[in-house]
Amino acid sequence: MSAPGPAGPPRFRLDRLLAVLLLGLVAFNPPLLRVFGAGDTVLGLPLLYVYIFAVWAVVVLFVALHVERGG
Repeated sequence: MSAPGPAGPPRFRLDRLLAVLLLGLVAFNPPLLRVFGAGDTVLGLPLLYVYIFAVWAVVVLFVALHVERGG
């Protein structure tokens, strides 16, 4: 029997990363962005900006959690 080799690079489940990618693509789709670009404000900030940064933060959080967990 041979000794186990060094641990290779972490293997991620690509289906979950693909789901996060699709979530981002749908969330940043121009027709959906027009809904939030109506001119309303949240705490003095345009709603569109709040939406974009919130969705961006959620996508980054999902990817980070997935990568840190190792799939």
